[in-house]
Amino acid sequence: MNQSTTRFSWAMRFVRFASLCLAATLAQAQTTPAMSHAASMPKGQMQQNAMGSADMKQAMMMGMDGMQKMPMSGDTDMDFAMMMKMHHQQALNMAEMQLKQGKSPEMKAMAKRIIVAQKKEIGEFDRWMAKHQ
Repeated sequence: MNQSTTRFSWAMRFVRFASLCLAATLAQAQTTPAMSHAASMPKGQMQQNAMGSADMKQAMMMGMDGMQKMPMSGDTDMDFAMMMKMHHQQALNMAEMQLKQGKSPEMKAMAKRIIVAQKKEIGEFDRWMAKHQ
């Protein structure tokens, strides 16, 4: 086996190992915070948070469904602008839900920043699309 083949073989083993480590880390990150946070909440608060989370997920799913059903124009620039506008609107909807139902001051502050930024970008997409109709 020559030196470049050996390096390639080692690199491929390293990539597989790193991928497994990343997958395990992501799986742990997805389950640990939710379980520990929920365990410390009173039952009524858990139910209220679950409703807020369900509303958030429903809004996300509706947005994704709308983007999947959106007809493509064949113009990459226009399609990008239309899809990103819808994506940003979805972020606005979720941020507004966070302001109404969330408890964390940090997440509420983040939601407010998202609303400002996304509204600005939606306006930019609208102006660009109006000029390129």
